[in-house]
Amino acid sequence: MVDSHIAMTLLILLFATAHSGLAALRQKLEVRIGARLYRVIFALVSIALALPVFIYYFNHRYDGVQLWNLQDRAGLHEFVTILSAVAFFFLYPATFNLGEIAAIQKPQVRLYETGITRVSRHPQLIGMTLWCIAHTLWIGTSFALLTAVCLVGYHLFAVWHGDRRLYSRYGQAFVELQQRTSVIPFVAIWQGKQQFVFREFLRPAYLGVIAVILIFRYLHPIVLAASARLDF
Repeated sequence: MVDSHIAMTLLILLFATAHSGLAALRQKLEVRIGARLYRVIFALVSIALALPVFIYYFNHRYDGVQLWNLQDRAGLHEFVTILSAVAFFFLYPATFNLGEIAAIQKPQVRLYETGITRVSRHPQLIGMTLWCIAHTLWIGTSFALLTAVCLVGYHLFAVWHGDRRLYSRYGQAFVELQQRTSVIPFVAIWQGKQQFVFREFLRPAYLGVIAVILIFRYLHPIVLAASARLDF
């Protein structure tokens, strides 16, 4: 049981080191190997290291101490399902050019201030936090709690690291963007610094996010069963 907790911590640490390390080297590597090849390497490394994290989580989610068990509470399953769906809208904000993500077009670094980034400047932090809350609430084990703490902790570091890189690249322009946006959802909108523009969400990419949510909901038990067969 303890070994699985240590193993998960090390898996997340390995992913975090590679993910943030490659992000930190982006400018230098793009000069040497080109933006498209860098994007391909970054994506392949990130996916290759993220998959073991999720497979290990699926297979060991009930390891350790059962801290609480609320699965029989009325409405909890529906709440967890809805919260997980909302998390995907933040995790995969669809504010980026999909052609650049796939390296079909030349990937570029930009300052984003549309769509979900009006709600939160760091939507992936919010999405991962919501996902962790939902799953930890449902599972209730020390393993699930440890994983949540590690994942959210890394995303908090990534916020600092990402802001630092953007400031280094854009300087005062990024400082002004920080002043107009907020990390905590809807705070900048509530303060009148931003406005919620619904038409910015009427994009094919957001329809893709909805499709991913529905597909994941359908495939969830299949993915759990397939992970269990890997004995990892």
